[in-house]
Amino acid sequence: MSVIWICGVDEAGRGPLAGAVVAGAVVLDPENPITGLKDSKKLSAARREFLFGEIQLKAKAWGLGEASPAEIDQINILQATMLAMRRAIEDLTTRLGGWPEKALIDGNRCPELPIAAEAIVKGDAKEPAISAASILAKVTRDRQMMALHEIHPQYGFAQHMGYPTEAHFAALKEFGACSEHRRSFSPVRNVLALHSR
Repeated sequence: MSVIWICGVDEAGRGPLAGAVVAGAVVLDPENPITGLKDSKKLSAARREFLFGEIQLKAKAWGLGEASPAEIDQINILQATMLAMRRAIEDLTTRLGGWPEKALIDGNRCPELPIAAEAIVKGDAKEPAISAASILAKVTRDRQMMALHEIHPQYGFAQHMGYPTEAHFAALKEFGACSEHRRSFSPVRNVLALHSR
């Protein structure tokens, strides 16, 4: 009897004003369980980093995908999120050696896929595979924002990870937008309009 592989999928970074939206996809291995999986937002950064390594080591397969700020601006954040999720599942298929039978997607809608998919609201708190995917996505995106902080320290990306905070708004007003800002998001668009006057 063949095993049915089900992958969990989640994203990080829908709300920020800068950086990519990143998705993770994970097929857990029942023979190699990982303890402590839960919604990445409920874990400390150190715990997420530890579990990130555990997932890459013990999962049957995992994948990552992203959509760039330029893609977000071009197709909108919802479509870019769906694109990142599809790319994460496609990345996972290279490690799994084929498509999983089903994808469990965190949220209320699914990307277009050649396999069965089910959207689960608050899935990252209900399904361990989605929790694992949320950890992969969050850690990957946070690392990207830390790297961006080295290039553009004036925005404080290491502190707010690109999310709309008062400090981020103040930096946007002072310095304008950088290449990693999402120009279709109204706070960025408004700042650009001010700077172009």
